[in-house]
Amino acid sequence: MNSAFLNWADFFAMGGYAFYVWLAVALTFIPLFLLVVHTRMQRRTILNSVSRQQAREKRIQAARQAEGTE
Repeated sequence: MNSAFLNWADFFAMGGYAFYVWLAVALTFIPLFLLVVHTRMQRRTILNSVSRQQAREKRIQAARQAEGTE
């Protein structure tokens, strides 16, 4: 099996189309990376919100029980 490029410089030059090829690569991977980062941030926010809501519900339930025993 023969390589399409003789050396790394030819690979990065992409036969004279390097600007278009690497621009396309960048415009593919940068949004994917940003999507992963955004998803992780959103997940953390949602989990924190759920945790706060559960803590709030426990406090309300404890207050109602304390109110009922007095």
